Amino acid sequence: MNILVIDDDPAVRKFICTTLKREGHQVIEAGDGVTGIRMLNENKAITLMITDLIMPEKEGIETIMEVRKSHPDLKIIAISGGGKVGPENYLVLADALGADATLKKPFSVQDLLLSLKLLD
Repeated sequence: MNILVIDDDPAVRKFICTTLKREGHQVIEAGDGVTGIRMLNENKAITLMITDLIMPEKEGIETIMEVRKSHPDLKIIAISGGGKVGPENYLVLADALGADATLKKPFSVQDLLLSLKLLD
């Protein structure tokens, strides 16, 4: 699977990318939604996007809304550690806006791989 991972936290991004690469997936990384959308538009082979929800430049909610318009068939996993109101509120919103799955940070390797398997 060709996967785009968008997260502004380099440690979280590395954890996700390393896990996915170990499972044999092709992974492209972005540190914010603006870069992520550009990479998505440049790489037509991407079939799944994993995006954080709270980021600088363009938040994950905005990214999901934009991607849903231009790439309606793309699978999306939204991830969030929260912020001021807690991750559940953001994840519920992401789900309502078209995320196919959600994960609350911190999540395990098993949680991530199970989400992938359910979307496959």
